[in-house]
Amino acid sequence: MISIRQLSKKYISGKQDFYALDGVDLEIADGDFVAITGKSGSGKSTLLNILGTLDVPSSGSVLVDGTDLFQQSSKQIASYRNKTVGFVFQAFYLEPSFTVFENVELPLILAGKVGDNASRVNSALELVGLSRKSRDKARTLSGGEQQRVAIARAIVNDPKYILADEPCGNLDSANSENIMNLLCQLHDSGKTIVMVTHDAEDAARARRIVTMSDGKIVGDVCADEKVG
Repeated sequence: MISIRQLSKKYISGKQDFYALDGVDLEIADGDFVAITGKSGSGKSTLLNILGTLDVPSSGSVLVDGTDLFQQSSKQIASYRNKTVGFVFQAFYLEPSFTVFENVELPLILAGKVGDNASRVNSALELVGLSRKSRDKARTLSGGEQQRVAIARAIVNDPKYILADEPCGNLDSANSENIMNLLCQLHDSGKTIVMVTHDAEDAARARRIVTMSDGKIVGDVCADEKVG
């Protein structure tokens, strides 16, 4: 369970304070699939980055199973980020000169798992349908294939939470459908997914749609209530 309580993120611009997040409260149950939507600048990516400890709040708390993330040591936070969270980004962020296998193995190495990681990597690649590409360089892949590698990388540590920031933003409709099908498959297997998206059809594939505006949550509905 993720409990977000009075979360704020403040930036100082000149003599004025700007709140990217302004007193956000949100509960995300284990096994949920939440799409966060809103206009550019609404705070949705800032919220996702704080959930993944890629950013820190100015005030408020993020409790994961009752533990406040930002009251822990830097070592504990790094362990949470490496082992409990899997990230999927719009820009893929693969190492272009690495093979597909090496890109997917990287989180295992960062988590201190050295030696025979082949079974985990191969299982993740099989799930995303890229076993035959394991020895190809990442730079030779299509955009859709690169995003599938990114998903394999995100799940190779068997994380509890998958955080996806515009995972279909750089893809055509056919590849977007493939990526959303994979995310739904992961959700069906028990993963908790939080996804930022501008796309209403992608958002409708989630169980809940949370809408943000000016750093605040202004809507939280079941996806089937939103459509139509």
